[in-house]
Amino acid sequence: MDVKDNIARFGVSVPKELLKEFDEKIEEKMYANRSEAIRDLIRDFIVESKWEDPEEDVYGSLTLVFDHEKRGISDRLTEMQHRSHDMIVSTMHIHLDHNNCMELMAIRGKPAEVQRIADSLISTKGVKHGKLVITSV
Repeated sequence: MDVKDNIARFGVSVPKELLKEFDEKIEEKMYANRSEAIRDLIRDFIVESKWEDPEEDVYGSLTLVFDHEKRGISDRLTEMQHRSHDMIVSTMHIHLDHNNCMELMAIRGKPAEVQRIADSLISTKGVKHGKLVITSV
């Protein structure tokens, strides 16, 4: 099959000012063209919709920043991760400076379970900042 046979073309009507802002964002994000940017937006929209299906498997990357000098924080985070060892696929620990560490975790599971694990880790006393990013295949 020719690659062109697998491509659909369509027209979109948008206000000129919105298109101008979109083009500026495309240039800022270094997309080659509008089509690439629109494809990414569509993929992102579809990935986000996977979270609406409670039976869909999703994957998350969780970033935590914490002060390792806070009493017991490292042990608490490790214990919490061990309780969810079947869903936490991998972790990486990074020393940011003398006091601060960053922990990166790959998590897989059903949307509610992934969110629950992320929320419990982010809300742990001593965690300064946490962010969950989700995706699906």
